[in-house]
Amino acid sequence: MFQGFRDFILRGNVVELAVAVVIGTAFTAIVSAFSDNIINPLIASIGGADVSGLGFHVRAGNAATFVDFGAVITAAINFLIIAAIVYFVLVMPMNKLNEALQKRKGVIEPEDEPASLEANLLEEIRDLLQADKSGRLQS
Repeated sequence: MFQGFRDFILRGNVVELAVAVVIGTAFTAIVSAFSDNIINPLIASIGGADVSGLGFHVRAGNAATFVDFGAVITAAINFLIIAAIVYFVLVMPMNKLNEALQKRKGVIEPEDEPASLEANLLEEIRDLLQADKSGRLQS
């Protein structure tokens, strides 16, 4: 029973996922601080002097009815920043590393090089000769 659990935990994917969650949480804290202290004041300044941000009150005088578009814009910016950081710092380097390891092991074959000019010309000559032969036989 514990052997299966141990094998599951020691798989590379589970460990990588745990590391990604921890790093993602740390980046989320950094991005939240950035957006709360830099992006939110910039978005709130668009709303004007009398408004507490980019939005409107459904009922005038009731702060609980404030529809805050700035918070939605900030959340979208947070998502994009975190997604970019995770992609460029974690996903892309891991993909490059896996690809390099697979090439080293011989799992991935190198891509075929494009045909040379001579090969292309020979193929065209062959096609023209075949077309000429088929044209003569029909006559």
